Amino acid sequence: MPHLSIEYSPGLAPEVVERLCRAAHGAMTTAGIFPLAGIRVRAHRADVCIVADGLVENDFAAMTLSVGAGRTTDVLKAAGDRIFAAAQEVLSERLAEPHFALSLDIRVSDPTLSWKDTPIHARLSPQGDEPTPEQKED
Repeated sequence: MPHLSIEYSPGLAPEVVERLCRAAHGAMTTAGIFPLAGIRVRAHRADVCIVADGLVENDFAAMTLSVGAGRTTDVLKAAGDRIFAAAQEVLSERLAEPHFALSLDIRVSDPTLSWKDTPIHARLSPQGDEPTPEQKED
């Protein structure tokens, strides 16, 4: 963790989704609070969806960021602001239309109820450095 899942409607073009993922990843890496080895960005198309009043031209991108416990609300808010601004920039044309919705929700995972096994942290950490407790949670 941090893992960003982006659920989006079929009307969002694949190249836009890819730009969105790259922009969100960039925002997460430059936020300064997430270990690079823990960052994941995934996009899932909702093949069947009804948005708002059901008009076929309605589209959405709903982002959920799951993070490990231990960061303050202010720190998470700043990271969320950065990620959301990056998404708004990529989706500015769609957000100028009356048929698009963008959202971001941050969820903090209880470390007691979260299991992980990843050698990526060891690969990306400097040789011999022990990960910080925060990196172990992420």
